[in-house]
Amino acid sequence: MTKVAIIASADFLRHRVPRGHPERSDRLVAIERGLKRYPQLLWKAPRMASREDLLRCHTPEYVDLVIREVTSCDVFLRMLSTGDAMICCDSFEVASLAVGATCVAVDAVMQKEVDAAFCAVRPPGHHAESRRGMGFCLFNNVACAVRYLQACYGRKRVLIVDWDVHHGNGTQEIFYEDGSVFYFSTHQAGIYPGTGHEEERGAREGRGTTLNVCIDPRKPARAQIIEAFSERLVPAMEQFCPEFIFISAGFDAHADDPIGGLDLTSEDFFFLTKMVKNLAYKYASGHIVSVLEGGYDLDSLQQSVEQHILALLEP
Repeated sequence: MTKVAIIASADFLRHRVPRGHPERSDRLVAIERGLKRYPQLLWKAPRMASREDLLRCHTPEYVDLVIREVTSCDVFLRMLSTGDAMICCDSFEVASLAVGATCVAVDAVMQKEVDAAFCAVRPPGHHAESRRGMGFCLFNNVACAVRYLQACYGRKRVLIVDWDVHHGNGTQEIFYEDGSVFYFSTHQAGIYPGTGHEEERGAREGRGTTLNVCIDPRKPARAQIIEAFSERLVPAMEQFCPEFIFISAGFDAHADDPIGGLDLTSEDFFFLTKMVKNLAYKYASGHIVSVLEGGYDLDSLQQSVEQHILALLEP
């Protein structure tokens, strides 16, 4: 059986949001309740990201802005000035811990402690650009993990698979002109943040390393997404040959999600995970680090994450 680590901490609950906000701490409580049923999982604590970890993807001015605005919160909640991301007095530490969790996951995989890892973190990250946070995101967790991997372990070609219902505009922006990172995203057409059109191809326009597939909510999503993986992603990887794979694992494409408009089931995430695993075994020695993004219905989130982890555990 594949060895899988879960990077988690009660400290992620300290990032507070207003009552009724979808990105609430109960999401992690539900996920951990489900995963505690699997004794074969290795649970690991995160570490705090260093400033260097953050600056690999974010500008010093933006990092300082987050520190300054979080410090000014005191006991009150407020919106980050760059976009729709709530902050409280603990948000900088918690967001830095989320980035650090992804670095711990990379270390665990690269040092052969486990084959794959899932980071149960918040706030999420894929909307955070180099110079601004938005869409519930402060720092781009996956992007920082990619740069950490490249800086510390010398991996040259990295694939990011993002199946969140929303396009990861921040991840795309950070790597748009970087041919060493291939960003693949399936996302619902016509919703927030309004990016992720198929003509956006990134480095070397026309034959770049960005591949967006917009999913039509008027048609069954499963067939569209599987086709995107099998007919678009798989052939692209024959040319790119990734050495490591990250998953921006949003589960808000589920039919029960209150924000998304697609119709995936929890079992569909098992199948998608297996497709990514096949690529990992073919090109990347099976190495996968998965990081939580969206997913806001507690029951479907718990079930979908369980299916995701069961697929990672399979030989």
